[in-house]
Amino acid sequence: MAEKIEYKATARFVWIAPSKVRPLADIVRKKPYPEAIALLETMPQKGARILKKVIQSAAANAMYRNKKIDEDMLYVHELQVNDGPRAKRIWARARRRADVQYKRSSHVMVTVSEI
Repeated sequence: MAEKIEYKATARFVWIAPSKVRPLADIVRKKPYPEAIALLETMPQKGARILKKVIQSAAANAMYRNKKIDEDMLYVHELQVNDGPRAKRIWARARRRADVQYKRSSHVMVTVSEI
């Protein structure tokens, strides 16, 4: 029995909060590649553009490695959005006080496999 080969792509240190990207990732997870790209193209969020780029990169890796694979044969097998490092920013408040604001980043990992 032939094993299905998985092709990966990652985007690290993306300056967007993971909580904004995860709902979009839930929508396209386990979908065929053309359908996932079509869904992400119609979404207005910044996270949709990021996910689309990473999924396209994983598909390009698959087609580069295996010349027999067509785009229609691929699907999004695994999609993870993890926390990246947080940058601390000081936010000035009244009476010389300060609040801490965290600028969150994400690591997006996509695995594409054959149907």
